[in-house]
Amino acid sequence: MDTLNILKSLSNEARLQILYWLKNPKEHFNSESQQGIDLEEVGVCVSQITAKLNMTQSTASHYLLMLQKAGLLHATRIGKWTYYRRNEETIKRFGTYILKDL
Repeated sequence: MDTLNILKSLSNEARLQILYWLKNPKEHFNSESQQGIDLEEVGVCVSQITAKLNMTQSTASHYLLMLQKAGLLHATRIGKWTYYRRNEETIKRFGTYILKDL
């Protein structure tokens, strides 16, 4: 676990918001526009996250990549689309680290 990268990733309100939304994707994203992709199993398309953030795709993609490199997100590529979901294992380990070691 790369604690410093996780902390850097969490130091931005939009990136925190992404993690919050992806915790319950069916509550925050329209599953109908995902054409049969399971929001919880595969993830949410970058275009939906970009729209919800109300920012450019390049900025949203940068934020998603930062979260992925920190180990907080999994990315799945299907055709020309990339889908993101939370990496619950890393999030749980980070929470345990905060509780026990920090």
